[in-house]
Amino acid sequence: MGKLIRGLGLALALVTALAGTASAAPTEIRIGVALEPPTLDPTAGAAEAIDIVVYQNVFEGLTRIDENGAVQPGLATSWTISDDNLTYTFKLADGVTFHDGTTFDANDVKFSFDRISAPDSLNAHKEFYSVIQSVTVIDPLTVEFKLSKAVGRFLFDIGRGDAVIVAPESAATNATNPIGTGPFSFVQWDKGSRVVLERYDPYWGKPVALTKASFVFISDTATVTNALLAEDIDGTNNFAPEALDVFKSDPRFTVLVGTTEGETILGTNNKKAPFDNLKVRQAMAYALDRKAIIDGATYGYGTPIGSAFAPHNPYYVDLTGTYPYDPEKAKALLAEAGYPDGFSATLKLPPVGYATLSGQIIASQFAKVGIKLELINIEFAQWLQDVYTNHDFDLTIISHVEPFDIGNYANPNYYWGYDNPKFQALNETLNGTTDEAKRKELAIELQTIIADDAVNGYLFELAQTGVWNAKLTGMWKNSPIEGLVLRDIHWVD
Repeated sequence: MGKLIRGLGLALALVTALAGTASAAPTEIRIGVALEPPTLDPTAGAAEAIDIVVYQNVFEGLTRIDENGAVQPGLATSWTISDDNLTYTFKLADGVTFHDGTTFDANDVKFSFDRISAPDSLNAHKEFYSVIQSVTVIDPLTVEFKLSKAVGRFLFDIGRGDAVIVAPESAATNATNPIGTGPFSFVQWDKGSRVVLERYDPYWGKPVALTKASFVFISDTATVTNALLAEDIDGTNNFAPEALDVFKSDPRFTVLVGTTEGETILGTNNKKAPFDNLKVRQAMAYALDRKAIIDGATYGYGTPIGSAFAPHNPYYVDLTGTYPYDPEKAKALLAEAGYPDGFSATLKLPPVGYATLSGQIIASQFAKVGIKLELINIEFAQWLQDVYTNHDFDLTIISHVEPFDIGNYANPNYYWGYDNPKFQALNETLNGTTDEAKRKELAIELQTIIADDAVNGYLFELAQTGVWNAKLTGMWKNSPIEGLVLRDIHWVD
């Protein structure tokens, strides 16, 4: 499973969330965010909205991912790796406490990873950690991992939100009362309104400047625009690009335009007719005019993609020419597939701007080749239930924002139902390869396979478009992993 969705149009909350927060102190911050998280436990949910609030803020992992996507020490201050890449020995930070005052040690690490692999685990990425053969406590500040096979990105994977360290005393209630080791502790969750965090002064690491952070759920672009202009909120990391010009010329604000890991796709149910027919999927790929979609849905801020990989990744290969826009070729392929007059299908859209706008544009483009789409707008909770969990859909539009998530295509039970043994074997080889040149070669081959198979319609990579009070600094321009990391944000004169 993967963390999902990045909203360009801010959605689904009450304007009343802003009440009483207009006069924040210089060490406090109020951030407008797109979606309310369904839970606050990142080890038990698939939504990016969870990590936006808690990743590296409330919860920490053995390693952490920085703004450039590099692995840094976290709760593990150092580590050694055996020559065969099967044994990792981690030295843990001393003097760390959870927010309830309980002590962090190697037993918590063992508990956290045993919990991920448990039969009743709700972890969104159990497959990343299935290679862990054993976790052994050597002493309170030393823990040893033995792997069943070498994994080239193991240190990255244990730095994801899925692998943060939790305590046995509080793990069961982290969904609504998260207790971690991070620089901020959870204070309150006003459902439909906001989540409030406060600085945890006994924090073991580098002290943070902010004393309080409120994540406010705001309804739409107009509302968040007004909230920013009125200084009812101090910023947002993901503002609607169509309205950025309002802030570019206003000296009160800083506009940050960076990259994300958000591959936006026309998600396709490969197990359902007619989408189980390669020629139909190829026809849809030829019917997509990416430039028109990017101009209309992201106001030119998206980057075209031809497969499921971020263009800034060193393993990326440009496959946008695999199926160039060609409506006549699309019609011919539909006829070859037995649909000379096209067909009808549904397109389920979550409540975010890039999806609803892309859906309208794609419906118009598909109509030109005979594919008639019924647009169905649904709430995100329903999207998770219908599309992601029950696979009850024809087509959908979504951004997959988790880094290096091409491995989802190796899971035939993932929601788009792609089952290719060759791809699965190559992905397994990639996962066990540590040589960078070979990893890149394999990653390019994997990208090419799913592009050729037109598993999904590959549309664009989302940009991160942040708008912040000009007196704030330390925000991440780029988003190499899910989360809105607060540790370096502070006010300046």
